[in-house]
Amino acid sequence: MFGKVLIANRGEIALRIQRACRELGIKNVVVHSEADRDAKYVKLADESVCIGPAPSSQSYLNVPAIISAAEVTDAEAIHPGYGFLSENADFAERIESSGFVFIGPRPETIRLMGDKVSAKDAMKTAGVPCVPGSEGALPEDPKEILRTAKAVGYPVIIKAAGGGGGRGMRVVHTEAALLNAVTMTRSEAQSFFGNPNVYMEKFLENPRHVEIQVLADSFRNAVYLGERDCSMQRRHQKIIEEAPAPGIAPRHIARIGERCAEACRRINYRGAGTFEFLYENGEFYFIEMNTRVQVEHPVTEMITGVDIVQEQIRVAAGEKLRFKQRGLEFRGHSIECRINAEDPYTFVPSPGKISLYHPPGGPGIRVDSHIYQGYTVPPHYDSMVAKVIAYGDTRDQAIRRMRIALSEMSIEGIKTNIALHQELMLDARFIEGGASIHYLEQKLAAKGELKTSG
Repeated sequence: MFGKVLIANRGEIALRIQRACRELGIKNVVVHSEADRDAKYVKLADESVCIGPAPSSQSYLNVPAIISAAEVTDAEAIHPGYGFLSENADFAERIESSGFVFIGPRPETIRLMGDKVSAKDAMKTAGVPCVPGSEGALPEDPKEILRTAKAVGYPVIIKAAGGGGGRGMRVVHTEAALLNAVTMTRSEAQSFFGNPNVYMEKFLENPRHVEIQVLADSFRNAVYLGERDCSMQRRHQKIIEEAPAPGIAPRHIARIGERCAEACRRINYRGAGTFEFLYENGEFYFIEMNTRVQVEHPVTEMITGVDIVQEQIRVAAGEKLRFKQRGLEFRGHSIECRINAEDPYTFVPSPGKISLYHPPGGPGIRVDSHIYQGYTVPPHYDSMVAKVIAYGDTRDQAIRRMRIALSEMSIEGIKTNIALHQELMLDARFIEGGASIHYLEQKLAAKGELKTSG
């Protein structure tokens, strides 16, 4: 096991990794920007290193500064968390070539799965079902593009091969709009991701977003830890996640889960990862793989009892997975609400000083947060300030516990989206379960129209 791990991230995930290290008896080093000097995890760290000013381009994305911090503190491994450099193959390569261990997949695996075209090809080979679409990247020939769309059937969606986070994608409903959409998406793809390649998929009208959590070691052992439903989204950003996904038979999850585990063995995957699917009419369609720990990993931890962050560290240290698939049990239900520093309905960010903070508690409640009373939420980063996770024996109990937790939670001095979560926990469609990825945006749009007409 490592003696010292450097945490190359910030916010709640930095604190989460720090706690995992402390439980494993590993010393931790936290890097931070000038804006995060007073963060809780910085104060709790065994060692901390300031790596630059507030802008992430000069701090959390500053690869030489992060590696220098690891060198001066004699860290042995670097955990990237999520976001920032967590899925950057060049960063992982630099870490390994500098003599440190990257707590995540091998650089070549990140590269393979980071390109959506090569990822789909790898999944098809492994028997993982994919959305019907083009065979690889779209060619330059306009006639061939038109032929492909006709074969797939409208509507289609054009996606950037190196894309993610909702950027670099465009839905096309008619042949007349196709070629212009391809040109524009290519331009976006080059601008955002430095890769102009795009591909085409059938656009599913009302799918759910269901993902499979996997863990794998360096000895080709791989397991799946069940599924999560992340369909409550706004502009491709998840708001609420839950496990298991309501209304999907366990045998269907087992079938797709086994295929994901087998895909891990085939591509020699190492660490934690997530296979993301669109789910419609009883069918799973692979869209991408996230080669890192997910924001929503706690809901899986709650129903399995597996500490995913600790397992990442163990596997990176060369240990074998400590359990087989048949030894895993999925119990109860868990829901996570992302608490963001933003207006609950306009979604305008609301950084500033927290004048009062009271987290919820009680049976089955977990709060992952780095904030405290008197903490100033900086304007430079993602607006998420906490995750509230509710666990129950049943989905109904988890929802009831979440309602209580949200009613107890107080954050003053800044605006948060707690009110939106409270509304959703009483929403008939959410309570029923199985809403599509478009439901929340449609609900918010209808609400906006009602306000306007009023």
